[in-house]
Amino acid sequence: MAQEKEESQLKEIVAVCKRRGFVFPGSEIYGGLSNSFDYGPYGAELLQNLRKLWWEYFVQRREDVVGLDTSILLHPKVWEASGHVSNFSDPLMDCKSCKVRIRVDHFLEEKKGSAFIQGLTLKEMQKIIEEENYPCPNCGARGSFTEARNFNLMFRTQQGANEGGTIDLYLRPETAQGIFINFKNVYSTCRRKIPFGIAQIGKSFRNEIMARQFVFRTREFEQMEMEYFCEPGTQKEWFKHWVEYCMLFLTDVLGLKKENLRIREHTKEELSFYSEATSDIEYHFPFGWGELWGIASRTDYDLKQHEKFSGEDLKYVEQSNNKKYIPYVVEPALGLNRLFLAVISDAYGVEQLPDGETRTVLRFSTKTAPVKMGIFPLMKKEELVPKAREVFSILQTHWTCEYDDSGAIGKRYRRQDEIGTPFCITIDYQTLSDNTVTVRERDSMQQERVLIGNLKSYFIEKF
Repeated sequence: MAQEKEESQLKEIVAVCKRRGFVFPGSEIYGGLSNSFDYGPYGAELLQNLRKLWWEYFVQRREDVVGLDTSILLHPKVWEASGHVSNFSDPLMDCKSCKVRIRVDHFLEEKKGSAFIQGLTLKEMQKIIEEENYPCPNCGARGSFTEARNFNLMFRTQQGANEGGTIDLYLRPETAQGIFINFKNVYSTCRRKIPFGIAQIGKSFRNEIMARQFVFRTREFEQMEMEYFCEPGTQKEWFKHWVEYCMLFLTDVLGLKKENLRIREHTKEELSFYSEATSDIEYHFPFGWGELWGIASRTDYDLKQHEKFSGEDLKYVEQSNNKKYIPYVVEPALGLNRLFLAVISDAYGVEQLPDGETRTVLRFSTKTAPVKMGIFPLMKKEELVPKAREVFSILQTHWTCEYDDSGAIGKRYRRQDEIGTPFCITIDYQTLSDNTVTVRERDSMQQERVLIGNLKSYFIEKF
């Protein structure tokens, strides 16, 4: 019953996102493209707010972090050095009857639970599936699965116009490697001293077979990632710091509900080959708990590998004592699209009003809301519209505002509630006599009169 309720809520959120211009299905007029999405006007604003807040909190407010913007296409040897060519894969099998492709670990996890499959090899998982004689989830056929094998998740492409002179490249599956190969450039040109971090926001691409759950798992996604370089022996202290710092960003800056967040430490069996410790900050999405933010202690693996494959000396030199070493790295890596879904899920609500009506509302914080205030003339009358436009022009230079004079005032309020606008300002006939407007607060729906000349200071305090 609980699962059905969660699935229903996700469908409602998807519907609101489409109806109110947050997220559209990709290539919709051509029948759509599986697991691709376009972000509409309000979705684009929400994404931009999240980027700005993350950049401010992780880069601009900190003396020990700088920013970077690296290329999506990197030299193919980068991915050999990082281990992505040999290790970046998912276990897959096909149904011989209907040809559907299935991710083995996810399939078995749904049957047995996540705790059961931890530490199992590919052969062990396949043996369990064969012994249990599970049917294909698509067509129901039994005994029709092919042998399980690993499938590399990187998108392959080519550089060069001439067939004989092309180079095989990959679209980057993570933004981290662009940071690692620029480590020496950054610390030498910007005169950075350990410990310090390099952060960037950018698109990554993974050829996920089981892309699902709306924008939670997509093949094209955006990462907000930081590599924090520290002296070996201090990484445990910094790992703890960044887990706490990331959680504070989610609760204190974005205002996500604490009961919807938890920290889960990876077991030894779950750890990536380069990691000595990893903690996930998980969010309780409408479909259940899922990874939102991964904080990993990556040791010195990446820089050592790039030093080995490139032949470049990537060691850091302490100027005070001439000490030379490969730094250890702590990596907080956050998916912007998952954060987008968490923020919308956290804000989503449906409530019964005293008059018997039902309203859908997105209770975004004032920092994340795509539109900060809606501005309406009570009616589309000649004497009210110029005054409403005057108020709009005053506030638009400071905040993202939306002007709306179409339909009944109640319907306009409902539209703004559904896109999460914190405040609505109505210009009525009283405005013409005393220069005051009605300010309505979204969550309480309470209203108060404010002088037009005081609106700027009023909202500075609110925001």
